[in-house]
Amino acid sequence: MASKLLDMAQQMDLNLPFVKICGVRGGADVETALGYGANAVGVMLTKSPRQITTAQAREVTKQVGGRALVVGVFHGESPAEIKEAVEASEVSGIQLHGNHPRSDFSDLRELNRLLIRAVSADAPDLKVGAYGEDMLIVDAPKPGSGETWDYASMREKLSGHWILAGGLDPYNVEIALEESDAWGVDVSSGVEAQRGIKDPNLIAEFLAAARVATA
Repeated sequence: MASKLLDMAQQMDLNLPFVKICGVRGGADVETALGYGANAVGVMLTKSPRQITTAQAREVTKQVGGRALVVGVFHGESPAEIKEAVEASEVSGIQLHGNHPRSDFSDLRELNRLLIRAVSADAPDLKVGAYGEDMLIVDAPKPGSGETWDYASMREKLSGHWILAGGLDPYNVEIALEESDAWGVDVSSGVEAQRGIKDPNLIAEFLAAARVATA
């Protein structure tokens, strides 16, 4: 299943960047993201202003209905806790933030979901697949701060399925993609009306701007 999901992500449009809208709750958030071509949506299954329950995440999975990847986001939970949440929510991808060891990725591989490792730009082992993950998200040196950073510094450091994050919004995503040559982008706070509350108009604008980058 994981390899099929990766193929799905690659084949959505080979000429356009992969785009993930993170921290969605369902409803208009999801429909706007899908309507404007998002490849993935992220649901927060860890402590966060955007956290939802596994039951709510399962409703998001049903709403998406296979039109995009649904990624469960975790930070610090044990593999056993993650497995329980993944099975209850039926998400198609697992994203681990922070200092999860390689063994966590190995343990979770048995779920046959797409595995994503999310790290800061100054983290060690900054290479796609270093921990057995399918995709790598590279965030700002202060992850989760929402601050812009030197996106161009990644241009010669990474290749493959790596995703740029941190401080992105509809007004800088085009230049960030051009500077970094990232395979994809991930956004959360940059498309919010207020902390934890998505703005469908900003989601639409972000996706439109990301598509311009390689048009």
